[in-house]
Amino acid sequence: MPFKMSVQDFKGKINEVEIGKGEKAIKIGGQKATALYHFDNDAGNAPKIGIEITDIYPEEWIASLKELYKDVANDPAAWAKFVEEKLEPDFICLRFEGSDPNGLDKSPEECAEVAKAVVEAISIPLVIAGTQNHDKDAKIFEKITAAVDGHNCLFLAATEENYKTVGASAGLAYKHKVGAESSVDINLAKQLNVLLDQLGVKNEDITMHIGCSAVGYGFEYLISTVDRIRLAALGQNDKTLQMPIITPVSFETWTVKESIAEEEDAPEWGSREERAISIEISTATSIIAVGADAVIVRHPKSLETLKNLTSQLA
Repeated sequence: MPFKMSVQDFKGKINEVEIGKGEKAIKIGGQKATALYHFDNDAGNAPKIGIEITDIYPEEWIASLKELYKDVANDPAAWAKFVEEKLEPDFICLRFEGSDPNGLDKSPEECAEVAKAVVEAISIPLVIAGTQNHDKDAKIFEKITAAVDGHNCLFLAATEENYKTVGASAGLAYKHKVGAESSVDINLAKQLNVLLDQLGVKNEDITMHIGCSAVGYGFEYLISTVDRIRLAALGQNDKTLQMPIITPVSFETWTVKESIAEEEDAPEWGSREERAISIEISTATSIIAVGADAVIVRHPKSLETLKNLTSQLA
């Protein structure tokens, strides 16, 4: 008797969102099946991998990364160009750590100048992230969205506290893409998507950042939330949850003790760099396997490993 594979036929489809412009623009989403289930239905676009850079010199980064970027890290535009040419990620994530009110507190105008210089220096898509200070992020994004007009950037992130400002400037006024950031909760994710839709931002212009954690730090709760979101989007055809997911893995994995503990403090753990890379890769591969459409990493070895993985799985 011939073998007949059982196929799960879902009613829903994940929206396809385009970021960037020209030949180097990327598309994420588009699935009609759960992650990597090519045998069920259209698996959509392959996951995309981006590299994180910052608007200021990364004092807290490990020595090998500071050595790699020593000639460019003081100039975000040169840094971005170096990353595009030497590392070849699918996109770059520019994180505005310098605007943190508890740090340098750079003005929105300063941030806008940096963003404009960076986006004009590269041809691949640009994702723009703030400081996690929601009030300040809203202020800098208002200026940055205008400065990068026409480049179809993705802004991370619109939260419950600032979605009106971020959604209006990024999604409505300048036609960028908006990342809706919630905190590992399907209901909060759905609510924020609904609020952005009511504001006037099209579902096709929204991505979701539903939270992240490093492996070993409540990661199974994150995985179960992504599972529930994808099953509702596909199985129940819930259009309020059919946005692709982008996960800034590096924002979390480089802050846990296994990544930051110096070798002299924990010699039994081995190389700090190897530890951090392993945690970053483990976290990124796990979230891709359950449904993330794009991830952001910091280390070039993580990028290389993940790009090889996604190309083999495509």
